[in-house]
This record gives sequence, structure tokens and C-alpha cells, in this order.
Amino acid sequence: MNLIFFGAPGAGKGTQAIFIAKKFNLYQLSTGDILRNEIKNKTEIGKKIEQIINEGGFVTDSIINDLLKKIITNPSYRNRIIFDGYPRNVQQAENLELMLNADNQSINFIFFLKVNREILEKRILGRIICEKCNKTFNEYLNKKEEIEKHDCGTKYLKKRKDDNEEVLVTRYDEYMKKTKPVLDFYSSRNYFHEIDGTSEIQVITNKIEQILTV
Repeated sequence: MNLIFFGAPGAGKGTQAIFIAKKFNLYQLSTGDILRNEIKNKTEIGKKIEQIINEGGFVTDSIINDLLKKIITNPSYRNRIIFDGYPRNVQQAENLELMLNADNQSINFIFFLKVNREILEKRILGRIICEKCNKTFNEYLNKKEEIEKHDCGTKYLKKRKDDNEEVLVTRYDEYMKKTKPVLDFYSSRNYFHEIDGTSEIQVITNKIEQILTV
């Protein structure tokens, strides 16, 4: 099965994608991770991507589509992909359907994690991520001792460059303008599910698992 997770930056879609991928042996296709890997490897496209992200913008469709097509057509990931934070606009949604249809695949479930802006700000501005295991903590929401006792050690805990208030406002406004039409594009389909993203992480996970196993 192929899934899509939607939600504004900080809604927790990445966290849920990790849990569900592990539970159902799926491949988490995070466009954010793919783009950051390009940046980390200092490729030419990575340098261009870094500039766009640091300015709070979204990477062009042509760049993302080329990177995604390699994964979608890989037999190892066929019909077992979680699209984490993609598509971001209607054109990407249409392109995704074309890419999947061309490989005789389709989307089986769509989950939208709905969270208000006030909570999103607290989640993003306090977010720290372990560079070793990719686990996410929050300086505001997690207890200090919980962060300090992280198995990998605190030296791997870093804030992302784009997790700042100026970029947050830009990304949220851009999300509302471009991504909301995508939700409208999918919302009438019977495999579209809106979930309260302000609930506890495990509560959200249980709800998603329940839908997937019905």
C-alpha cells in the first residue's frame, strides 16, 4: 500500500510516518530528508536547495519530481511507500498520480494531521533532532532530563537551520496558500482521513493503525 501524510510544518507527520513505516514495513519517502541529503553531500543541486530552504521557500517541482521518480520506480519500494509531506501543491499531486499510474501503482490512504498555528510555533521553535538516530525532541514540550538521557548523547542533538521564527512564518503562509488546495483536491476521496494532530503521539498512531487495519 502507498500512503500520504499531510500537515503544516511541525504537525508531526514525519514522526507518524516513522512509526507506521516500521509497523507495516513501509518505506518513508520524506522529501525533506532527500533534499537535506543532497545538501549534506554538497552536490550542485544541494547548494541550490539549501539557498531556497534557508529563505523559507519550496524547492521547484522539477527538482523534486526527478528525485522522486527514481524511488517510485525502484522495485524494492513498489507499493510500500509513505509520502511524507508530498505533494505540496495540486500540480505535484497530479504529477504524483501520473508517476504512480505509469508504474501501475496508486495511493491507498491519505492522512491529514490538523494542528493550529499556535501549537505549530511551539513545536517548531523548540524542535531538536538527533543527527545519529533521527529522533526528535522539543525543548518546550519534553522534560529536560528526558532530553539529557537520550541514548545517543546530547552532542548529536541539533536544531535545523530553517527552524526559526522568520522561516516559520514564511513556510506556514506558503503552506496555507499552496497546500490547502491539495487537501481540497483529495478531501472528497473515501481514502482521505483528517486526524486531530494535537492529540498525544501514541493516540494519533493508534488511530492511523486502526484505519489501516480495518
